Amino acid sequence: MKKSKNLTSLDQFIDKEIGVKGTKRRDKFETDYEAFKLGVLIQQARQEKGLTQQEVADHAGTNKSYISKVEKDLKDIRFSTLQRIIHLGLGAHLEIAIKF
Repeated sequence: MKKSKNLTSLDQFIDKEIGVKGTKRRDKFETDYEAFKLGVLIQQARQEKGLTQQEVADHAGTNKSYISKVEKDLKDIRFSTLQRIIHLGLGAHLEIAIKF
């Protein structure tokens, strides 16, 4: 397979368009991306379990619109609420790691 000179990796594209790691703009991008991923993970877990947003909300003690906003990354989420959504709403276990 012949490589094109015009192709760039995703990392190269992000470096060019957003900025290199360590810049304010790149740091904000990385933080926002992590929040986006969290919403996607919650949505995927909910769908895998065959639950509606309303069912998750009922189990977690919140409302459907809050679950929707979390899944779409439109709402900051408190850690205690995240735990309730994961444990009570989805019947799942939350794992947290710190990486350098």
